[in-house]
Amino acid sequence: MAEYKDPENTILIQLKDGTVAIELLPDIAPQHCARIKELARAGAYDNVIFHRVIDGFMAQSGDVAHGNTEDNFDLRRAGTGGSDKPDLPAEFSGIPHDRGTLGAARSQNPNSANSQFFINFSDNHFLNRQYTVYGRVIEGMEFVDAIMRGEPPANPDKMLSMKVAADA
Repeated sequence: MAEYKDPENTILIQLKDGTVAIELLPDIAPQHCARIKELARAGAYDNVIFHRVIDGFMAQSGDVAHGNTEDNFDLRRAGTGGSDKPDLPAEFSGIPHDRGTLGAARSQNPNSANSQFFINFSDNHFLNRQYTVYGRVIEGMEFVDAIMRGEPPANPDKMLSMKVAADA
């Protein structure tokens, strides 16, 4: 296993092609970082699809209510749900939405982020200060780039597992 600077704040997402390592930014967005770690440790993200993947923009996943291919899966509803935890308040910052950053997906309400997230394929600076940035890919971006496109994709890719590196 690779050595990570801060294994407690590094998320490992296992995709079909390889592992994506994401360094979380707990100093910037402590509640979002705590939530993704809590859900990862509970196994909530395992087998959850990428339900909205737009070429040149981003790959979105994390609907633990409707996106799990092993439990109550409904492709038509994927992307409409979250977790059983309360929504999170926005933690907007000056960190730009650059290629490889992890952003919190939400509805029109800025304080509605829950379990869903997206990884930017490119620099999407029009999202700056409107969506919480709480991590960045430090390894395996080529595996993110290979995720099947679509809204939703006909044969969506999924996270085989998500773990906190300290536990892996």
